Amino acid sequence: MAKYNRKYSEKIANKIFSLIEEDSYTVAEICANVGISARCYYYWINEFAEFAHGIKKSRETFAERTLVECERSLVKLINGYDYEEVKTVMIDSGKPGPDGKTTPKIKERTVTKKHIVPSLPAIIHFQTNRDPENWKNRQTNELTGKGGKDLFEGLSNEELEERIAELEKKLAD
Repeated sequence: MAKYNRKYSEKIANKIFSLIEEDSYTVAEICANVGISARCYYYWINEFAEFAHGIKKSRETFAERTLVECERSLVKLINGYDYEEVKTVMIDSGKPGPDGKTTPKIKERTVTKKHIVPSLPAIIHFQTNRDPENWKNRQTNELTGKGGKDLFEGLSNEELEERIAELEKKLAD
């Protein structure tokens, strides 16, 4: 068995779990951050059940947090929201600072309140996913015979193929 550059460490494992929970880092980014190789990372997953379990739980935690953020963002898009846009214009003050360089000075600062209107696509997305019976995005067609009777009930596959062939022939003529 090949030697790996790092002995299993709970401290490093916990750091890895934290990284996975906080963002969607790649394995390469995680390994670079904690100072192990990707080969070592996968070795630990295969050899240490608690590490593999910790990775799985951390990914689930990240997915749950991301879902909550998605729902919050969707609600903001559905309702619309307000925010402040701040614009600052700086100029050279002409006065030297402790390092001998001139320091900047605020010339103008404007704060503008802005409103984002509700997003129609977000509203449609919400409605079609939360109440699909009342807010369908597609039309459906049902074909039935007289009295709502199923047109193809009781037909074998061969009989269905014959009917399809007849219909295709009529369409071609």
